[in-house]
Amino acid sequence: MTSIPASEAAVASARSGTELLGAYDLESSFYFSSKVRTILGQGVGEIIARSGSAPAEAFAERVATVLAGLERAGHDRPMAVGALPFAANSPAHLFVPTAIRVGGPVDAASISPRPSPPASVEGMRMSPERDVYLRGVERALDAIRDDELSKVVLSRMLELRLSQPVELHALLERLSKRNASGYTFAVRLPEGRSSGTTYPRTLIGASPELLVSRSGNTVFANPLAGSAPRSPDPEEDQRRANALLASEKDRREHAVVIEAIAAALQPFCQSLSVPSCPSLVHTEAMWHLATPIKGELADLSTSSLQLAMALHPTPAVCGYPTARARAAIEALEPFDRGLFTGLVGYCDASGDGEWAVTIRCADISRDMIRLYAGAGLVAGSVPERERAEISAKMRTVLTALGLGSLPEDL
Repeated sequence: MTSIPASEAAVASARSGTELLGAYDLESSFYFSSKVRTILGQGVGEIIARSGSAPAEAFAERVATVLAGLERAGHDRPMAVGALPFAANSPAHLFVPTAIRVGGPVDAASISPRPSPPASVEGMRMSPERDVYLRGVERALDAIRDDELSKVVLSRMLELRLSQPVELHALLERLSKRNASGYTFAVRLPEGRSSGTTYPRTLIGASPELLVSRSGNTVFANPLAGSAPRSPDPEEDQRRANALLASEKDRREHAVVIEAIAAALQPFCQSLSVPSCPSLVHTEAMWHLATPIKGELADLSTSSLQLAMALHPTPAVCGYPTARARAAIEALEPFDRGLFTGLVGYCDASGDGEWAVTIRCADISRDMIRLYAGAGLVAGSVPERERAEISAKMRTVLTALGLGSLPEDL
């Protein structure tokens, strides 16, 4: 673990999040922007490791101990930032940057994304393949019909090789421009290795979903579950939105998530407000059912990271019951999700922070891209519709890359 000199760990203020977006470069270790603030980290000081066997609560306490120690040593508002994986036994990437700049939210209207040279796709592979995925959905629906599961989320991964390296700054600008109401992020990952060669990796994306935030004694969560692709035709787009809000199947899927999140937050809160009906939110590509949940902490020593780890994984990214849904995912998904459907965000020494669900994202290494998306299966799900939903969700990053839609036969 590297010790950070206090002189190098100061938190500087920026005029705006847009300024910080403009300052992002290949040396940046962390970027995160929400409707509240924007954070830009440089360098990696202390890496906060987590063993696969460590309980979530013990890891959150370890992070709090590291941050408290740095604060006592004279560091100005130290923060732990980074990403945590879907599976507890997969590698996490949480660290304290050597320097941090904090600003307000990004003004999406002011962004003029820089042009990138056009790239072509030189290789493409979807995992699992279409027929394998559809058979997996049928197997999952059989388990739901047999009352073994209420819900399970099955995902697909798209691997792309482009004709030239991805310009990360330009991609981040486009994601910020197109997803102004979401959580835009870029996390420099540990270098990969293939055939004796190391290569840089970056997790980048624009999540529409906040898992949880903490500001003082206020806790906020805004889970999404139940989705429909958007249409470029305004009348058809509104019809799809109304149909989603009225859909018994989607409201049932949403209710499973809300009940689980409320139950997980309740032990930490002295009061909790949960609306009785979901509302509609949208990104450029999707409509979602959302329910904003607000609570008041019972104990101010409970950090945002502790709350996030108590909630993760929610039925929105895993399923319910959790253990059975995890087992189904392991049996039916032929790849390791890694950081996809995990957490990305930050927690400061006071415990305040924001943690978004790591969706609408890609793992990028030069000209190689891994894209991920999933769909929640409940009683009444139709396999082909779930496949189409995944393709629609992948459009967030594909469009920002200038690559358009996926072939219909994938």
